[in-house]
Amino acid sequence: MEFPAVPMETPADVHDPIPTDGSAGTRILRAAREHFFRFGYGSSTMDDLASELGMSKKTLYLHFPSKEAIIDTIVNHMGRMISSRLDAITADPKRSFVQKLCEVVETVGGALSRVSPMMLRDLQRYAPRIYDKIEQIRQRNIPIYFTRLIEDGIKQGMVRPEIDPRFAGEFWLHAIRGLIQPDILEKNQLTPRQTLEKAIDLFFGGLLTPVGRQDYAKHLAHCKKHASA
Repeated sequence: MEFPAVPMETPADVHDPIPTDGSAGTRILRAAREHFFRFGYGSSTMDDLASELGMSKKTLYLHFPSKEAIIDTIVNHMGRMISSRLDAITADPKRSFVQKLCEVVETVGGALSRVSPMMLRDLQRYAPRIYDKIEQIRQRNIPIYFTRLIEDGIKQGMVRPEIDPRFAGEFWLHAIRGLIQPDILEKNQLTPRQTLEKAIDLFFGGLLTPVGRQDYAKHLAHCKKHASA
């Protein structure tokens, strides 16, 4: 089964949900994100951020009362971006199932690409409320969008018709929640994005029809080339 080619879209904000308006708040968020990813959340301080930004602590505190407030805002931006992007991808009737799958993986993988096991462990230890919020975002998005994706795959003959989309969506949620845990990532020596890609191959390998597997294999190289661009 062939589907009309639809260009793979990668809006500028797919991997960067923080606005680019040049405001002081945006500058703080961008600098903090880079600092947290480079040095870890636990070892970063408001003093460090103020020094890196070249602003006084008073100015920094005028915008954000704590570093937890900063990471909370970053996570909120990321959550909204992922939800908006996944909604646009999975609701588009012009994209084939495999194209949607590629773009879903790229969107989620892009968001995870700079998150290290150390960063997740830091949040789990020093900002458990934020870590729980990430879990809530995952729990809210996965059943909706992966169920929709699987339903679309069944309609297009790419996913086995006997698959229960809602059960498969819940299964995927619990599988990925178990795999993207700091201790499991460290044990497997994988990044969150690498874990996602391996899990997708394994999970959808069992769901696809023979035609779906052929189409997926045909598009896989394009998916990976697009992801690394």
